[in-house]
Amino acid sequence: MPTYLQLTNRNSRPLPPEFQGDDVRFPESLVEHFLNEFTKQGDIVLDPFAGYGTTLLAAEGGGRAGYGVEFDERRVRHVRGLLQHPERLVHGDARRLAEYDFPPVDLCFTSPPYTTRGDPDDPFTNYAQKGAGYAAYLEEMGRIFTQVAGLLKPSARAVIEIANLKDGSGVTPLAWDVAAAGSKVLHFEGEIVVCWDRYGYGYDHSYCLVFSSHR
Repeated sequence: MPTYLQLTNRNSRPLPPEFQGDDVRFPESLVEHFLNEFTKQGDIVLDPFAGYGTTLLAAEGGGRAGYGVEFDERRVRHVRGLLQHPERLVHGDARRLAEYDFPPVDLCFTSPPYTTRGDPDDPFTNYAQKGAGYAAYLEEMGRIFTQVAGLLKPSARAVIEIANLKDGSGVTPLAWDVAAAGSKVLHFEGEIVVCWDRYGYGYDHSYCLVFSSHR
């Protein structure tokens, strides 16, 4: 498996006007790379932070079954209108992942909501509620990883697209902190550096953290 990817950060499917100011999607080409690497046709793919449905749409387009959870109801309505199997996208909370009766999965591919050390809002509520701080965010991510681990088949992988964040207050090592949280419940195989023509958060690259089941 290569440890370096060079991709163009473009999506072929435009968002409706109501969402265009909040286009934080990764492109389908990123998902397709890992679908080809870790799955085959007919396999089950999960995204617990489904967002605008990129993982699920790429999975369906590649002959896989895509399942997901999304907190924002408007996004859920939009994505369900695009899916062949809209019932596989749950309007819910990734922190309650184990409650949604998903089947065992061959690949979990997702990008969690980003946050900095000083962010006052709760990323898990689409930043609509006051948060409990950065340490609490990482604890919640650990609990989500535990639930993901319970859904992974023995040979499955979990891939997390994430970045460190640089702003006027300094650098939040989000990618490394999330890697540490995941490593407590899954086997961390390493990171793949993804270099983009444009990205954000003070960087031109992100990371795909690759985990596998301990089972």
